[in-house]
Amino acid sequence: MDFLKLCTFETFQQVCRDYGYGGDLEDVMEQEFRRIKGITYLDHAATTLYPESVIRNYANDLSKNLYGNPHSYHTSSRLTHDTVETVRYRVLQHFNASPEEYSVIFTSGCTAALKLVAESFPWRPQTESEAGSYFSYLTDSHTSVVGIRGVTSGRGVVCLPVSLKEVRSGAKCERQCDDAVCSTPHLFCYPAQSNFCGRKYPLSFVKGIQARQLYPASDHEGHWYVLLDAASHVSSSPLNLQECPADFIPISFYKIFGFPTGLGALLVRNSVAGILKKTYFGGGTAAAYLSGEDYYVYATNISDRFEDGTVPFLDIIALNHSFDALYRITGGMLNIQQHTFALARYTYMLLSSLCHGNEQPVAQIYTEGQFESPSTQGAILNFNLMDSHGQIIGYSHVDRMASLYNIHVRTGCFCNTGACQFYLQITSQQMKRNLQAGHVCGDNIDLVAGRPTGSVRISFGYMSTFEDCQKFLKFVSEVFAEKPVKVDEVRLEKLKTTWSATSEYFHPRFQITVEESFKEDKEKSTDVSLEEFGNSDPEFHEESRTLTNIYIYPIKSCGAYEVQDWPLGEQGLLYDRGWMVVNRNGVCLSQKRETRLCLIRPQVHLHSNKLLLQASGMDTISVPLENNVNASYRLCQSKVCGDRVETLDCGDEAASWLSDFLGQPCRLIKQNPNYTRDMKNRPSGDATSTFLSLVNEAQYLMINRASVELIQIQMSSRHGHFQSDPLLDTQNVISRFRANLVISGVEPFEEDNWSHLIIGNIRFMVTGQCGRCQMVGIDQESGTKTKEPLMSLSAYRHGKVTFGVYLTQQLPNCPPAACVLSVGSFIQPVLQSP
Repeated sequence: MDFLKLCTFETFQQVCRDYGYGGDLEDVMEQEFRRIKGITYLDHAATTLYPESVIRNYANDLSKNLYGNPHSYHTSSRLTHDTVETVRYRVLQHFNASPEEYSVIFTSGCTAALKLVAESFPWRPQTESEAGSYFSYLTDSHTSVVGIRGVTSGRGVVCLPVSLKEVRSGAKCERQCDDAVCSTPHLFCYPAQSNFCGRKYPLSFVKGIQARQLYPASDHEGHWYVLLDAASHVSSSPLNLQECPADFIPISFYKIFGFPTGLGALLVRNSVAGILKKTYFGGGTAAAYLSGEDYYVYATNISDRFEDGTVPFLDIIALNHSFDALYRITGGMLNIQQHTFALARYTYMLLSSLCHGNEQPVAQIYTEGQFESPSTQGAILNFNLMDSHGQIIGYSHVDRMASLYNIHVRTGCFCNTGACQFYLQITSQQMKRNLQAGHVCGDNIDLVAGRPTGSVRISFGYMSTFEDCQKFLKFVSEVFAEKPVKVDEVRLEKLKTTWSATSEYFHPRFQITVEESFKEDKEKSTDVSLEEFGNSDPEFHEESRTLTNIYIYPIKSCGAYEVQDWPLGEQGLLYDRGWMVVNRNGVCLSQKRETRLCLIRPQVHLHSNKLLLQASGMDTISVPLENNVNASYRLCQSKVCGDRVETLDCGDEAASWLSDFLGQPCRLIKQNPNYTRDMKNRPSGDATSTFLSLVNEAQYLMINRASVELIQIQMSSRHGHFQSDPLLDTQNVISRFRANLVISGVEPFEEDNWSHLIIGNIRFMVTGQCGRCQMVGIDQESGTKTKEPLMSLSAYRHGKVTFGVYLTQQLPNCPPAACVLSVGSFIQPVLQSP
């Protein structure tokens, strides 16, 4: 069966009818989301995207109206107050609630709303004579929910994590209890939708827990309150508080609208709001207080009581415009739910059926159901990809390859350790061992001892399109499925039968016909082995090991400057990455965001103490290599690879030159010569200080010409698969890897096994391999992007996308500037100890 013939809009329509909003979605995308043209954004569970009309209308609102502080009483302040109150009403209306039933407390986000409940809930400590409060939560909960333990643990509260199975197995409690026991407050928290996999949990749990009909309320006497974490659910699904009257509902608005960020809310049932007790009171929260004695009366209005200080009123006003746009474009949350579920279901159908040529599945999908209904599954798909031998492909590698296709996904554990452990079958002991191995939340260590530490998540928003699904599925098929790509027809038929029997979303005309396989089915594998490469040149191993090229990159991410002989400094090659370009916010620009940086060709003229800035169509200008820190050079702070560095601004002339060439406001800054930056990731056992310039990882990057030529052969053999990418010559590939040192006379990838090497009379330590990203896909002569050579490197290295090694220098007893590297110097490598 031809997988690509299943990735068509006709097939999609047969499977899912509820797509779009009754209009032309293409027109909406053109009018409201032009900035994502060419990008496949699949991270809506993290934040969805705002339409352009919201920003225009919001800016127009602010430019025409005067909004004062709502705590004052003049006209502009009353306008603010009344507008904010209107937004509160719209929030409640959105969730089918009234001001008589619920209050809206604005917070900085969902996490702040959860923290407010944790710090204000009347926890009762357990004593010898009296049972205390329980804090119970579903193990599939966000970190911000589990983090409530940080408050309860110091208050003698019993923490009780529970699984879904335990909740459902609870039996209704018929026992009577005395008034004291029945008044003990307990809190049960669970997500309406898992942010990990999109699984929707029954909203009926709310009433079931409140009525003590479900565990743990059925087994523990007292008054049970329910906190429903709705942040993930409400991003693409309606929530009716008449049907599930939870006591506390935290939300974040950017997950619904995309804008504004940094704004959330806690919806509190008015009938239970009185149990929340604050210890801190800020401006606007007190009805009265005395500064000379402990006297304080809280505000009667619930929102006023808990909103410390002045609320972010301009952000709240922005919600008005976000509500307008959401309903104008989509018609409401039910339509969004149907639209996004259709996309998620179709993607699930094809991804779960995609197989390698040996019929092994390509993806392991983490889900409990089979996307039967939007009432049980949200628009989230969580998975790991596997090779043809069933081995997990690390999520960092998937993310890196997705970037070549301009596909934006989320990877890791998504701040949900409980779900990550459950679905990936990671024990608590393994989690601790992963930490000992260096893995922490949010890093790119995706495999430890061959086992995954996290997964890949894609999620859909109301502006997602069928083309997003299609591009993602073709990407997985093209990059990760071993040819000939196959489809599990039995699974497809089973899904068809299941969906047609259980869901009104299934189209009765859906048919899957068997077609011819890909043309690639008959092609032989194009992998090139080391043996084949070596045999292609019988004289290869007779060459002597030499240094063939030296490159410095004076301005970080700009073009290379090739030299024949060059002095060394304490930080590496003299003036290598001594400068960088920053945007108007002081953030470093790289070729990942601004490919035209490679067209800037700086040159270092040592004799005249000048750095020349050159680019086609621009006059050449210069800045001094060395200068004293004086009034004309402004000190500033920047960040490089997470490190804070002290820099000097190089003046308005360079800033104007760069801004004109790049078409955006930017400035040239250089590392302060009086500032030292130490290397963080030193090899174990190396206690010496290694100083860095504005490089990312190490002082030097070295590549092997033989390794380059091997990857070039790999690209040539794969060229039929990627006709859009031109064949690249050896020098073009070398320039893309942006090395300082290029060597020859060794076997391909031999350098991976070296611990030290001597070039001329200078000794270097190998500090690690260089992990590669989509930046190697940028042609350094034109600034255009290609998928190669990263695609072929990934295929050859079987997902280990490293190329070249990092070096640090171990200088001899001579002044650093007196040490010089020269092209033609001999290389003496030292192998790593077995």
